[in-house]
Amino acid sequence: MKIKNILVSLFAILALAAGCNQIEPDHYLDEVSLSTSYVSLSMAGGSSSVEAFTADNWTITGAPSWLTVTPTSGSAGVTSISFSAPTTLDGRSAELILTCAGKTQRINVIQGLSTVSPATCAEVIAGPDSKTYLVTGVCTGIANTNYGNWYLMDDTGEIYIYGTVNAAGNYAWSSFGIEVGDEVTVQGPKTTYNGTVELVDAQVVNVNKSLIKIAEIVPMEGIFPTAGGDIAITLNNKGKGLYVEIPEAAKSWLTIKSIAGNTIVFHADENVAGPRTATLVFKTTDGKKDYTCETSLIQLGASGSKDLPFTVDEAIAYAMSVGTETTTDFYVKGIVSKILDKGEYGSYGNASFWISDDGEYHNDLSRDFEAYRVLWLGNEKWVEGNAQIAVGAEVIICGHLTTYKGTAETAQNKAYVYQINGVHTDANGIGTKADPFNVAGAIAACNAIGGATNFNAYVTGKVSKVESAYSAQYGNATFWISEDGAYHDKDVTKDFEAYRVLWTDGKKWAEGDPQVAVGDKVTIYGQLTLYKGLAETNSGKAWVQEHIPAN
Repeated sequence: MKIKNILVSLFAILALAAGCNQIEPDHYLDEVSLSTSYVSLSMAGGSSSVEAFTADNWTITGAPSWLTVTPTSGSAGVTSISFSAPTTLDGRSAELILTCAGKTQRINVIQGLSTVSPATCAEVIAGPDSKTYLVTGVCTGIANTNYGNWYLMDDTGEIYIYGTVNAAGNYAWSSFGIEVGDEVTVQGPKTTYNGTVELVDAQVVNVNKSLIKIAEIVPMEGIFPTAGGDIAITLNNKGKGLYVEIPEAAKSWLTIKSIAGNTIVFHADENVAGPRTATLVFKTTDGKKDYTCETSLIQLGASGSKDLPFTVDEAIAYAMSVGTETTTDFYVKGIVSKILDKGEYGSYGNASFWISDDGEYHNDLSRDFEAYRVLWLGNEKWVEGNAQIAVGAEVIICGHLTTYKGTAETAQNKAYVYQINGVHTDANGIGTKADPFNVAGAIAACNAIGGATNFNAYVTGKVSKVESAYSAQYGNATFWISEDGAYHDKDVTKDFEAYRVLWTDGKKWAEGDPQVAVGDKVTIYGQLTLYKGLAETNSGKAWVQEHIPAN
């Protein structure tokens, strides 16, 4: 071998040996370079590091919520950057950008093998949280266009899409062009929030525009009057044929009056009950696939019905206009303002009391309605052991109305308490001071009312978990109560949330006042409400009326 070739080989070996003692950047720029631009993490979770060589201050952007990057910024020099992620059920990847002195380097992070199989809504609902699913279904409703919150349904069920993103991970709702009726394919991780199955920040894979859409509704509100009438719906239909589906429950009052081209006229009969709604589904086809769109028509209810009770003022006006006893039952809603002398429930099984819209007794026959000798819940005579009527309770009275010497009232023994403080039985209390709700009763009342109550109620239970203790700064606390004193992880049938409740008599908690603890028995007084399926107190409008420490 020639001497020249021997020297060249020797220099190559020495260079290779020297390279083993230093990190050679994967991509080289004068301003910034990396030891490697690819990071691989285990499906079981873990971390890995990259060496960054920077000539100036730098930052890293684009990290998704599942990936922890430490640090995300720094100064000139050599920096070790750590990438870590928890365990995952599916492979996932992300592309991060390191910026330094106007130059950028991309860092690709992959955890496991990113493959996602198609799934039905039913499979998503039955599957584990945190798993990523690819789902195709029809958009049935849009709740928010800022982040892209909407409902997706297929033949097996319906799920909620909580946030919609593009390939870059950005919220860009208008760019997707999604409308109700479109067939959409999305991919995202599952979570369950208060019983609702969601895909969070789902990426849009494909949008197949529907061939049928609502073009016009006349009148545009889509509301029938109580007396009945007609509503015309015109559709944009690019498919073959047109079919409309009326819900079975609505066929007794809603019919198709006429069809002319793509315009259908619907007729509603007179409504003698509460408000009612029918969701209509319109269908067409391209010969291979069916396309749908839907809309809901509403008919106003008749006042005085179970679903739309008279207010006290309305009941007084109606009774006065009739002038005699009605032959049918009417429902009247009000707050007990005064109990007549010896008017409580007793041996006769009935009671007499006044109700008003605001809970005040006005001694004014134009504002006070007399519940005269009304029976108890279930249209039964009151017996010993039943709860007792009380001022401040909200009631719905059902029965015949009449007038007596200028007083609007119920006909004697022909009316009863249909509902009190939102419940139809006193088995779990009725929310009064003498008969407070237990947790089951409070949950039932909140679900029946569906929102904030117009009355204050008493609820008793045992503290099962303290979310935020009382402090002098805010003067309130948030904690959970249950019947058995155990916390059931927001079980909507067993856990009641005392949300931002004040201290005794509605005052803010102050240093020196007792503190609630798990195991304590409490009685809470104030407004109740239902929030995302959870029964709780209305923020700042309830307080701990009684507190019995566990020890």
